[in-house]
Amino acid sequence: MDRRQLSTLAHQNHPIAAPLSDTTVQRVLDRALPRGDERLLDLGCGEGAWLVRALSGRPEAQADGVDLSPSALARAREASAAAALGDRLVLHEQDAAQFTAQRRFDLVLCVGSTHALGGLLPALESAREHLAADGCVLVGEGFWETGPTPAALAALDASPEEFDDLATTVDRVTAAGWTPVYGHVSTAGEWDDYEWSWTGSLSRWALDHPGDPGSSTAHETAAAHRDGWLRGYRGVLGFVTLLLLRTPGS
Repeated sequence: MDRRQLSTLAHQNHPIAAPLSDTTVQRVLDRALPRGDERLLDLGCGEGAWLVRALSGRPEAQADGVDLSPSALARAREASAAAALGDRLVLHEQDAAQFTAQRRFDLVLCVGSTHALGGLLPALESAREHLAADGCVLVGEGFWETGPTPAALAALDASPEEFDDLATTVDRVTAAGWTPVYGHVSTAGEWDDYEWSWTGSLSRWALDHPGDPGSSTAHETAAAHRDGWLRGYRGVLGFVTLLLLRTPGS
């Protein structure tokens, strides 16, 4: 069982692959899509949860999603069909960094997937290439709530330089020519709900499928993840979601 399969199982009860509640997701989308007829692009869309949520309440909106994972895109197609979105959601199996489109987008999303584009600033540059003149970007990125501990770094397989603190993260964004017009810092409760769901969904699948060849891998992965979170990065790693407009002259 590879990492993509494990991730799909882990997110089956928390489709948004980030520590954000349903209420937060709705509030952010309402801010990002004030008209209701926008064109959206998700770079690293995974199972398409953001796009399905956005289109379901906005019958005139259209969206494209880009991801490398066939299994994630298969789930996205299932979710799109279940929501009766028809041809309003188009999915592309390719590297998000190589994606091109003939038309520009009113909203470009990259929430929890900046790594697929080389990091926060490269992701913003990729988003800029696809953005309409008055469009906005929704980006979600990790940051250090406190100084990273050795246990947190080990659990995340990260270096201290991989993230900044919140203020420095926002400074980097603004220095790159973007102005935040809304933002949300994930709460401790949102983080806990996300991690308990991630580890619990994977553990339940393993317990429900004892004869599956991937059962032991799923069980061990969930246990290791839970231990790394509880003993490592809980309260250390934060997550911020920013709604950005181009700064004039940038």
